[in-house]
Amino acid sequence: MRLLFVSVSAFALSACGLNGTDRADDETAASSAADDNLADPMRSRDPATGEAFADVYPDPEQRPIMQLQVVLDRFGFAPGVVDGSMGFSTTNAIKGLQESLSLPVTGELDQQTRQALTRWDNIPATRVVTIPAEWSRLTYPKIPEGAEGQAEMERLGYESLDEKLAERFHTTVDVLRQLNPGGKPAGAPGAAPVTPAPTPSASASGAEAAPLFTPGQQIRVPNIGGDAIAAGGIEAEGWRETLASLGVGTTRIDASRITVDESDKMLRVFDQGGKLVATFTVSSGSSHDPLPIGEWGITGVARNPPFSYQPDLFWDVPDHAEDLQLPPGPNGPVGVVWIDLTKEHYGIHGTPEPQTIGRAQSHGCVRLTNWDAARLAGMVSTGTKVTFQK
Repeated sequence: MRLLFVSVSAFALSACGLNGTDRADDETAASSAADDNLADPMRSRDPATGEAFADVYPDPEQRPIMQLQVVLDRFGFAPGVVDGSMGFSTTNAIKGLQESLSLPVTGELDQQTRQALTRWDNIPATRVVTIPAEWSRLTYPKIPEGAEGQAEMERLGYESLDEKLAERFHTTVDVLRQLNPGGKPAGAPGAAPVTPAPTPSASASGAEAAPLFTPGQQIRVPNIGGDAIAAGGIEAEGWRETLASLGVGTTRIDASRITVDESDKMLRVFDQGGKLVATFTVSSGSSHDPLPIGEWGITGVARNPPFSYQPDLFWDVPDHAEDLQLPPGPNGPVGVVWIDLTKEHYGIHGTPEPQTIGRAQSHGCVRLTNWDAARLAGMVSTGTKVTFQK
């Protein structure tokens, strides 16, 4: 394996590819002074058991798969991109839930699994939020394709408000466009009819579609929860802002052990008692750089790290290219977090293309969606054992 190194804090990090690298954002998200929750004003507000959810406009669609995804996402069995489709990551999430409950592991929403989920039937698939007015102060510079241009930027942030929203709600811009036909929440007065498929994000000529969303606008989003950030729970302001921008809360589960299975592309998290408490679909390894099977440990976690780009250590990058220091940010090669392993130059990190998780290959490392990588970073420590297995 030819390697790429990152120098952060007290330990060296390596990236595992330029394609499919991480994204995150620590741009300031507005917080609420009304309570101790430092998540942004679009945070979830789940009804109590047995109570009905009151939304600004009722959703005209049932969206049963998206409802399943937002429930699984809340409780640690990550479905990847929340898009209302029963894809590979959602099937894995169902398997994780079934395994944790000692149910038959089918990956299907069978009767026993439905019964286990009935207590959360009042959590809807979507909710209507208002994009914070404070977001009008944010900028979204376009990012050059080449590393030389990227190295000259202060940070590799989101390139549009639409992209920032999609990451915040664990989905894609296309899904947000589907939920907001004509720019209005589905079900709102004057909203266009809901189309059966997402609106393409690019025109036939290949040009990007014009941004659909603006600060102060009401929009319908996947009803992502588990996003409460406790006051005083995170000392580093930049990381707190990153968690808010990813819709990730500070509720912590201490991971005693994690496993990554090459066969089913699943990362499993076990607590101190050996109980399975979370699962994530991952991308890991390739024919050039296979997943390093074995027992490993964690040497540290870097949050919002920069990236030291060394082309001579990458098999698919020309060796004559210049060494560069790339800034942190959503489009940075190691994104929001790098979990450094005792297997030298290997780690666990996120990706700027969450829809590719479980399908695209990596340079030997383990990739998750940005929001799942951020969650995992809050679970692990240098005492967590790591197993990579076939």
